[in-house]
Amino acid sequence: QVQLVESGGGLVQAGGSLRLSCAASGRTFRRYSMAWFRQAPEKEREFVAAIAWSGWTTYADSVKGRFTISRDNAKSIMYLQMNSLNPEDTAVYYCAGDLGPYGSSEVRSYGDWGQGTQVTVSS
Repeated sequence: QVQLVESGGGLVQAGGSLRLSCAASGRTFRRYSMAWFRQAPEKEREFVAAIAWSGWTTYADSVKGRFTISRDNAKSIMYLQMNSLNPEDTAVYYCAGDLGPYGSSEVRSYGDWGQGTQVTVSS
């Protein structure tokens, strides 16, 4: 099990950029597949992006071409670079992780979650 702490959220205007970070404790981070999910008010938590321990990545169609997920195993940190933000991206963003080689898009595939960081995009 790892402890996950997100940071980097905030208020940004439409068209702007933010970079989220997810810092992980523990020495098994490099064996974890990691992902970002988001949840807007009164909506279900939805997949944003995932990165497998191999570095393989996958994205939701809604963010493809605008968001980039990456990881630094030496620092035990995962990132989400978000560009061309629009109001529909407003949500609480959560990082998630679990042991295993595959980057899943399913909430149920992840056992470890951060507390979330708020991203608000104004029009």
